[in-house]
Amino acid sequence: MRKIIVLLLLSCSGKMLFAQADTSLLYLRFPILPPLSILKIPDSTKFTKTDLKKNTATLIFIFSPDCGHCQKETEELIAHEDLFKKIQIIMSSPVEYSYLKQFYTNYKIADHPNITIGMDPGYFLGTFYRVRSFPALYLYDKKGNFIKSFDGNVPVKEIAEAL
Repeated sequence: MRKIIVLLLLSCSGKMLFAQADTSLLYLRFPILPPLSILKIPDSTKFTKTDLKKNTATLIFIFSPDCGHCQKETEELIAHEDLFKKIQIIMSSPVEYSYLKQFYTNYKIADHPNITIGMDPGYFLGTFYRVRSFPALYLYDKKGNFIKSFDGNVPVKEIAEAL
């Protein structure tokens, strides 16, 4: 009897040792807007989730200013801004402030009130979404619920249609 109990305990503990950690993507496990915090360009003010417009769809765009695909995606978003007038676009990058400021100036982001660009110094969003390449886009509805993710260059009409 004693051997059976020991065998049961060993088999249970062995099962616990080989149990796998939950490696599913955080944004799928928690399908709501994450608690973002970026330093806004051009003034370095803090922009957090509480600063987002209420009842407005959100597109989180993680990018690098020197990435050709990111530049092309930005150009497409701006060229088709009529499709995104009712969507707030949060462009986040871990890259140094000076590079983001130049990007902000080059693409005249100030002329597009629905676009907020900022530096994510701790790369929270990149880690949260487990970004492997730029650009990475994540779309949320007006209630803050996750809709869809996009990797790489995506036709802007496909993003708009996902809403």
